[in-house]
Amino acid sequence: MSRSRFTIRVEGLRELQQAMRRLRDSELDRRVKDVNKDVAKLVAAEAKSLRAVPTKSGKLRRSIGALASRSDASVKAGSAARVPYAGPLHWGWRRRNIRPRPFLRWAAGRKYDEAHETYTEGMAEVMRDRLES
Repeated sequence: MSRSRFTIRVEGLRELQQAMRRLRDSELDRRVKDVNKDVAKLVAAEAKSLRAVPTKSGKLRRSIGALASRSDASVKAGSAARVPYAGPLHWGWRRRNIRPRPFLRWAAGRKYDEAHETYTEGMAEVMRDRLES
């Protein structure tokens, strides 16, 4: 199985993260994490709505969730214990004739513009609030 990652690059993000670490402002960290979570939730909701997600038992669809930190936003599906077939269904498994259905990548692609706008506006608001205080 090949591993790839749908990534959105943000210019100046590394410098912003370094500045935030120097500030040691936990409130600012929480607000940036919230912006990242909002973006991840957009993609997760879209992934849950796609027909490409098998719904035999509904476990895979229910396992799709948004994760976020101060520096990252991601969407996950499945778990090794409860939904171990998520990876093979998403990436495919040639030896078992399972064709890939990359529903997380499709969802990210479909929500790209909205995610970009949400991130840009959210970060601008965080920075405006920080500068005003």
